[in-house]
Amino acid sequence: MVCVSVGIVHADESAFLQPLAGSWSGKEVRINAPTINVTCSFRSDTTASSLALDGRCTSLVVFSRDISADLKATGDSYTGSYVGAGTGTARLGGKREGDAINLGINWARNVNGDRRAQMTIEKVGASGMRLTTIDTDPTTGRSVVTSRIDLRRN
Repeated sequence: MVCVSVGIVHADESAFLQPLAGSWSGKEVRINAPTINVTCSFRSDTTASSLALDGRCTSLVVFSRDISADLKATGDSYTGSYVGAGTGTARLGGKREGDAINLGINWARNVNGDRRAQMTIEKVGASGMRLTTIDTDPTTGRSVVTSRIDLRRN
């Protein structure tokens, strides 16, 4: 009975994760800073219990950043790592709720006065994915979207 339950849990995450596999492209929108035209491309690999995102976002020759996230699922709980903020490898942890994986970020170094933020990896319709990072504005104490990457399947 336990083996059947474990299989069902992984099957549930497999059904969620599998459609996220493939090649993606899109644009990044920075909410708390002046908007910059940024083009992003990602490759996503999945298994029944993992998601690996590997991509790059560029803006002409002014800005270029490699971005990656590696997540492992145990039921609807996820843990892993993220690279992309320029602070080193950050730790991720959280849960899937509906079409979104809601993660807490623990940065390698202080960002905006602390080491904590949130990230959401969300399915958007049949062929979209959105990566959103939210941090606390050190001046106002309010939560602000620091980046949003809207991707479409290639």
